[in-house]
Amino acid sequence: MSDQINQQRRTFLGATAMGLALAPFGLASLASAQTSKAVAAAVKQGTAGGHTSFKPLKHVKAGVLDVAYAEDGPANGKPVLLLHGWPYDIYSFVDVAPILAAAGYRVIVPYLRGYGDTHFLSADTKRNGQQAALAVDAIALLDALKIDKAVVAGFDWGARTADILAALWPERCKALVSVSGYLIGSQELNRAPLPPKAELQWWYQYYFATERGQAGYAKYTHDFARLIWQSASPQWAFDDATFARSAAALDNPDQVAVAIHNYRWRLGLAEGESQYDAVEKKLAALPTIGVPTITLEGDANGAPHPEPAAYAKKFTGKYEHRLVTGGIGHNLPQEAPEAFAKAVIDADHL
Repeated sequence: MSDQINQQRRTFLGATAMGLALAPFGLASLASAQTSKAVAAAVKQGTAGGHTSFKPLKHVKAGVLDVAYAEDGPANGKPVLLLHGWPYDIYSFVDVAPILAAAGYRVIVPYLRGYGDTHFLSADTKRNGQQAALAVDAIALLDALKIDKAVVAGFDWGARTADILAALWPERCKALVSVSGYLIGSQELNRAPLPPKAELQWWYQYYFATERGQAGYAKYTHDFARLIWQSASPQWAFDDATFARSAAALDNPDQVAVAIHNYRWRLGLAEGESQYDAVEKKLAALPTIGVPTITLEGDANGAPHPEPAAYAKKFTGKYEHRLVTGGIGHNLPQEAPEAFAKAVIDADHL
């Protein structure tokens, strides 16, 4: 979840000079019409909702991991990398992937380190959850799959990772879709105290900073995840089967270590690894993002998240922000798959 906090929800539309110059019947409207047709076709074909599974998972050795990932769409399609967050998993995109596949994209949906069937290749590798490690994992996956450039999209931890890829490896990113916008942070930035109401939203971060919190998360992992789902998406009426499918990913033997380290590292209570120092130094400067970007926010996001106006200037290329209405919470891809898929296709055409 984002490092910045703001309880207001306002929309922001970033229009580039080219976007303003295009006539109603020009290239922009043509791309939008093509996108709408692709999503409409997916709905008509029954590929836009109600899915409960992916095709059989694939595995590839990438960096320090054996990555388990779902794949959909034509092998020669434009690559799209979809990145989930905590405490969620690849099923956040179970209805997004078929829409993109029907539109001709090659969709890659990996389990992050510490989730599902993704495992470390060595028992000696630090179970590190810092932001740079997750970003390097994503680059290693693209390399392993021989993907030079992809549309990168995500939410929560996945949005932060996608932001980092777009900021530091723009040559690998065709476009970006990020729920809750610009989420790159630093330990130094996180040292500053927040107003009490904002700190209250991060209660679990402080809980995880204690040994009691680590033991509690290990003992009640599924209960903890369900509480976060409910508080982060207060209007999402997910059923037991939907939750159970994703909660199974948290049974990964490295989940507790990676999740606890992620939140402790943010507060400067856990060391990272020196191999990521150069990346973290760049991220601490809060680099701008120049690749074509669409940011999204749900109108009922109960998780800490920044105000769109606070991060709009961090996106220096073609940019648009969209508010997704209808009681949509933090797990936006699963709660509003058509809106998320449309953003991916539109970002590709910006």
